[in-house]
Amino acid sequence: MRLLLTTLNAKYIHLNLAIRILYELNKHHEGLSWKEFTIRMNVDEIAKECADNDVVAFSCYIWNITQTLKVAERIKAINPDCKILLGGPEVSYEWEEIIAHDCIDYIICGEGEIPFHEFLTHYPNVEAVPNLVYKVDGEVRYEEKSVTYDVSNFIGVNPYINDPVDDLYNKVCYIETSRGCPYKCGFCLASLDNNVRYLPMADIKSNLLYLMTHGRVIKFLDRTFNMKRDFTLEVFQFILDNHKPGNVFQFEITADILHPDIIKFINEKVPKGLFRFEIGIQTVNQKANLEVSRKQNFEKTKGIIKQVQDVVDLHLDLIVGLPLDYFEDIKYSFEEVFKLFAPELQLGFLKFLKGTPVRKTAAAHGYVYDPVAPYQIIESKYMSKAELEQVVLAEEALEMYWNKPRAINTLKYVTAYYSVFDFLQGLGNYFSDHCDLHKHDLKDVYTMLFAYAKEAYPEDAVLQQLITIDYYLHHKIKPVMVLLPEADTTVKQQLIEQHKLNHHKLRFAMLPVNFNWQEFVQHNHIIHDEAMVTIAFDGKNKPQVLEGIEIKREQW
Repeated sequence: MRLLLTTLNAKYIHLNLAIRILYELNKHHEGLSWKEFTIRMNVDEIAKECADNDVVAFSCYIWNITQTLKVAERIKAINPDCKILLGGPEVSYEWEEIIAHDCIDYIICGEGEIPFHEFLTHYPNVEAVPNLVYKVDGEVRYEEKSVTYDVSNFIGVNPYINDPVDDLYNKVCYIETSRGCPYKCGFCLASLDNNVRYLPMADIKSNLLYLMTHGRVIKFLDRTFNMKRDFTLEVFQFILDNHKPGNVFQFEITADILHPDIIKFINEKVPKGLFRFEIGIQTVNQKANLEVSRKQNFEKTKGIIKQVQDVVDLHLDLIVGLPLDYFEDIKYSFEEVFKLFAPELQLGFLKFLKGTPVRKTAAAHGYVYDPVAPYQIIESKYMSKAELEQVVLAEEALEMYWNKPRAINTLKYVTAYYSVFDFLQGLGNYFSDHCDLHKHDLKDVYTMLFAYAKEAYPEDAVLQQLITIDYYLHHKIKPVMVLLPEADTTVKQQLIEQHKLNHHKLRFAMLPVNFNWQEFVQHNHIIHDEAMVTIAFDGKNKPQVLEGIEIKREQW
């Protein structure tokens, strides 16, 4: 039997850990191979590469199920005798609709190691394969059994040993050190497996060392990496002892249980930028948290984030649409979390994943959601379509101006003096009315922001000045002046000569402002003062604001 393990990744840089594990555990089976594609590739081209196998096994997720089914149809059109096997979280629950497709022959539900091995061993006699959905003369059968893979069997298993080593450096390499999650968050599939099992530490270290040596970005898949203090510290210390230049390590962390010893370790030993923590705050509304069986102390979470944010790069998550979370609750959560100024803040929307409690109780909360993956919320008792559309516009502006990042100083200022949620919501509306949110250039990004500020906050000169400064700071080469004018040529030349600035190697943007720049940068506070902000460009590196370049107002 020729069986191909494959998947359609969301992006070229992503690697699928599941098919690598299954291949490495079973590569002694003659005819077994593996290959990855992406969702953006032509489905006919993918099908042609797969169709000469006896069985094609796809790893399925919300981001690829639609394209996977299209590829399966094309494979069947090319080779009707080729069998299609699906596995993964997207087909492990509520699989009836999927198996009803003529192009789908088998589905493995749940953890795949044992069923896949049994499938390979006994095919085409699959009746005894545990947790396999299959068809016999048009009748669907399901052999449900309680099987859990013993993760101690991963001794000596390196999922990446079959990759060309040169390929790993420019990809995101995924690693798991445990399976299961102790929490029962109603929107998360991980909540369905509360049996936390740790892989052998020696093999965790061996595989981690391999990825550190050949890869660059390493992402841990554990749902709560910091569950155990000693385990966390041992892995962290191993990384510090062995990491290579350029390595970055990403972890999903539950902040309010981050042990003081781990915080101390991070601040005393970890180099800045080596670690990246993804922290799911989701909502500040405790009623909404409790409704989805989620426990969180936001004040404690906020305090711990502040303790590590100078060392660790942070990615914070919020979810829009949770039960009992009204529009004003979402606005409040957003503003409280935004004040932490994490480099990335994701404003996600509730998705009704198959198998999750929120999907099963959707009717009780008046939820309407898209029946097609990723099953995103459309409306509920708590959020109308119109309100959700407004949050979507705020999210578009958040991505464009904060997460990119293109207007960091502007949005920090807005946070101190206005409602940043209202600002982003208004900006999203303005942008969508005057430009295309998804087809625009960098100049549009700043001219739209500047025009919105002039219309919505006409008396705020500081806001316009900060937008102009952010515009200059986003370019390595001094850009064309499109917002506020610089000081005139005579004044610029006077300042260059007075401060002996190197005008042979650098170019300068000099912007008259009416506030103290250093006070703002250090304290996010405006002290009104007639001043000059001077930005130096060398054409290669990020531009820098020069200190001490001063001139009296009457000389401008």
